[in-house]
Amino acid sequence: MADNKFDVIVIGAGPAGYVCAIRAAQLGLKTACIDAFKGKDGKQALGGTCLNVGCIPSKALLDSSRQFWNLTHNLPAHGISVENAKVDLATFIGRKDKIVKQFTGGVSLLFKSNKVTPFFGTGKLLKGNQVEVTGFDGSRQTLQGANVIIATGSVPIELPFAKFDGKHIIDNAGALDLDAVPGRLGVIGAGVIGLELGSVWKRMGAEVTILEALPDFLGTADQDIAKAAAREFKKQGLDIHLGAKVTRAEVKKNAVEVTYSDKDGEHKLSVDKLLVAVGRRACTEGVLGEGTGVRTDERGRIEVDEHCWTGVDGVWAIGDCVRGPMLAHKGSEEGVMVAELIAGKAGHIDYGVIPWVIYTEPEIAWTGKTEQQCKAEGTPYKTGSFPFAANGRAVAMNEPAGLVKVIAHAETDRILGVHMCGPVVSELIAEAVVAMEFKGASEDLARIVHAHPTLSEVVHEAALSVDKRAIHKAN
Repeated sequence: MADNKFDVIVIGAGPAGYVCAIRAAQLGLKTACIDAFKGKDGKQALGGTCLNVGCIPSKALLDSSRQFWNLTHNLPAHGISVENAKVDLATFIGRKDKIVKQFTGGVSLLFKSNKVTPFFGTGKLLKGNQVEVTGFDGSRQTLQGANVIIATGSVPIELPFAKFDGKHIIDNAGALDLDAVPGRLGVIGAGVIGLELGSVWKRMGAEVTILEALPDFLGTADQDIAKAAAREFKKQGLDIHLGAKVTRAEVKKNAVEVTYSDKDGEHKLSVDKLLVAVGRRACTEGVLGEGTGVRTDERGRIEVDEHCWTGVDGVWAIGDCVRGPMLAHKGSEEGVMVAELIAGKAGHIDYGVIPWVIYTEPEIAWTGKTEQQCKAEGTPYKTGSFPFAANGRAVAMNEPAGLVKVIAHAETDRILGVHMCGPVVSELIAEAVVAMEFKGASEDLARIVHAHPTLSEVVHEAALSVDKRAIHKAN
């Protein structure tokens, strides 16, 4: 096969793209992967938003800030006290950068070991499954692929009245690299990014105000979980305003003057930094050449079927640039599915049991349907819940906030959804995903022996509670 001809060409090396490329190569397909992401040093950096300015760096900062918060707020309860605790912000940010470099470099090594050919620059799909690659130096070359997978990800949504300037009005990438703890941080949007990055800088000492336009907090989560989380965030000092619609943001004398309105009228807020975290949009501009036959919807997402096929022979799309939740693990599994389908295997994803996680303190996680969804659909259901406050391990850790809630079908007992707020629930949710993937019932979770004392016992007790037989709480 000629050097410019491949069985598979992947455009984008984020979690969807690089995983797809590696799996395709594992299956014996000659694979190329094109990526245009650049790191802080201006050089190519595989891994996309997730590894460079998303999942990995944000979790590094969340963990570092959590250590500082525990030192100053939680350790006294254990009889441990430290005087004059302080943070070296350069080391704080530098640790994050080292972790990012480790993982982006790891993708490069994985490409090498699996014989994936990388191309650095932008990729554009042309007719006939050709891909034009424009290098960082402006050079161009054309590749030919039997199959082309578009995995170009997403970018932050910019508000017309709050344009990113990289200094005062910032996106998530800017919030990961502040050179000082802001005295006052404003956040537009109480979603995953706003809550996580707001939590980082609140723990470091910033006064954080979050403005959310919607009337309900975490409207996509089960409302029992959302209410429990909201109570804890309020205790931590996160100032969250719901139904607050921002109409203006102006930089004045090294501060940002924010105008917003709610049920009580118009208000002004002055902050040192303003993080705009109102969501992300598919990054598909300039990806499709003339006459490819690939269609996009009204939101710029590439239209695909349940197997991520575009309807054009040999052209697929995965990850944030298609329908569904913008989650790294969703994109990765779509990449695996498509690679396996191309190789003649039975790739498949159950989109109904994809886990969601918000890495705040306490963490929030869920999979499946919420109680409000079951009500809206008219699905007969029953629920059971159990608080972490009644769990020996959680109390011993001094992290008793939150609960686990299990929703099961009222007639078949099949688990419809599991929702959590509490310590380390990003890990606990996996048990629920496995149970639901195998069409398990709440009785199945209730009959499994869970080690004592562990946090997982809260899942066990919540499953028992579905039939009102939890042992460690009054039913």
